[in-house]
Amino acid sequence: MTSADNPRWLNDTEMDTWLNIWSILEWLPNRLDEQLRRDSDLSLTEYNALSQISMAQDSSIRMSELARLANMKLPHLSRVLTRLEKAGWARRVTDPTNGRYTLAELTDAGKDKIAATAPGHVAAVRRYIFDNLSEKQTNDLKAAAALITEAIDPPELMR
Repeated sequence: MTSADNPRWLNDTEMDTWLNIWSILEWLPNRLDEQLRRDSDLSLTEYNALSQISMAQDSSIRMSELARLANMKLPHLSRVLTRLEKAGWARRVTDPTNGRYTLAELTDAGKDKIAATAPGHVAAVRRYIFDNLSEKQTNDLKAAAALITEAIDPPELMR
């Protein structure tokens, strides 16, 4: 008998928790995207790519690593980076240590864009998440989120 033949149904608390998580997964990215587009003319996807590059050593990262960290397929990342290049915020360069790889780098304008965009983004994250939680709830959420992340994302891919 498989688990499909005898499913382990969610109890009421688990169902309520799951439905709340589902709502977060559906609505939080939309709200953050709306804020970024309105205030900074960036999509959440573009901001994610820029912020991942900015956190990399020397604000430069291999495209394959950026795709992994930003949870994007390389073709999608390439389209995102093309938009960032057209805006003057990023550029692609050949990896000087191995010419087979391409690096994504932030330009000075990209560093300025991240610096200008981050305060509004952080304010939105605070408004939607942390302003609604006590310190204990934040710590509990951190612990629960780490366990869920580990279950869906191998440890070597932890961000």
